[in-house]
Amino acid sequence: MTFHVEHLGLPARNPAALKDWYIRVLDAKLLYTDGRTPPCFFVQLPGGVMLEIYQSTSSLDQTADNKLAGWRHIALRVDSLDTARRELAMRGLQFTAPETAAAGAGRVQYFTDAEGNLIHLVERTSDSALR
Repeated sequence: MTFHVEHLGLPARNPAALKDWYIRVLDAKLLYTDGRTPPCFFVQLPGGVMLEIYQSTSSLDQTADNKLAGWRHIALRVDSLDTARRELAMRGLQFTAPETAAAGAGRVQYFTDAEGNLIHLVERTSDSALR
């Protein structure tokens, strides 16, 4: 049996606004909306990862706490962390922490989306076991 990630579910306090953030800041494409109230959207990030954004029933203040139990972040691999950081800063993105070393070799830059969900960019070195 082989598994491939089809999409990641992302409950949101405001699904429409969060969908718009992913489109504006990360160049996501809207693939689907169910037309309901509250709405459900599927967006696709450059590189193919799909996110299903839908209405949450509750939220936690600790959403961006990377050590809170459960799925905590999405990591987006980039060829150049410096280039990605410059492009995203031009779109108004503010990074939440300084760049750090990546587990498995490389560099990581953290930020959050419009609802505080943790995202990080990862640039892997050519000698990384995770390349």
